[in-house]
Amino acid sequence: MDWNRYRFRSVWDLPAPPTDVYVALEQAEEYPRWWPQVREVTRLDGHSGVIRIRSALPYDITFTGQEVCRDPEGGVLQISMSGDIDGWARWTLTADGTGTRARYDQVAEVNKPLLRRFAVPGRPVFRANHTLMMRAGRRGLRAYLEARGAHQNAV
Repeated sequence: MDWNRYRFRSVWDLPAPPTDVYVALEQAEEYPRWWPQVREVTRLDGHSGVIRIRSALPYDITFTGQEVCRDPEGGVLQISMSGDIDGWARWTLTADGTGTRARYDQVAEVNKPLLRRFAVPGRPVFRANHTLMMRAGRRGLRAYLEARGAHQNAV
């Protein structure tokens, strides 16, 4: 087993149609507005940017995200990642009643020296840290979408 390699999957049920969720998710530079652990997103160009995240543990992870797939019709957004973590992350959106089921899949290998050094004893803590980050992201995106929907209905 490679103790520095992780696979994650999260499923978020959201109260907005897939097109609205897609628009929110494709605007990565807006993530810090609704996802507390995404501390900073700096666009490099129309297809890439530098992302800095920090969850409950006292360390930042910084990586460059490069667009791999942007498919609004299919509801798929995918990036490759390089830096403190290498790998890929993908959102897949499907209609679920009047809302959306958003599935997040990620495969990542940790490069950050501190995390590599504590790979074996820290693995359960690192996984729990990721789970907390994803829960906060789901709550933040729900609130963001609800606020946008309320604003659009008021106009």
